[in-house]
Amino acid sequence: MREIEFELRGEHIALDALLKATGLASSGGLAKALVGAGRVQVDGQTELRKTCKIRAGQVVALEGARIAVHAAAPLRA
Repeated sequence: MREIEFELRGEHIALDALLKATGLASSGGLAKALVGAGRVQVDGQTELRKTCKIRAGQVVALEGARIAVHAAAPLRA
């Protein structure tokens, strides 16, 4: 299984945007289609909401790939 670490910059990211940002979907349309077809899981449960808010600590899975979402490290002055 392909493991992807994603650093979240902000409070959340939409599920379709995450799939596109990690390269698991080549376009936003494809990302929405994958979610709509029930091929994406969030924390082990099938997710059908295309713009579901994904937050740090959640895990997204899509056919042989797993995305672990982490909070960005705080900036140091």
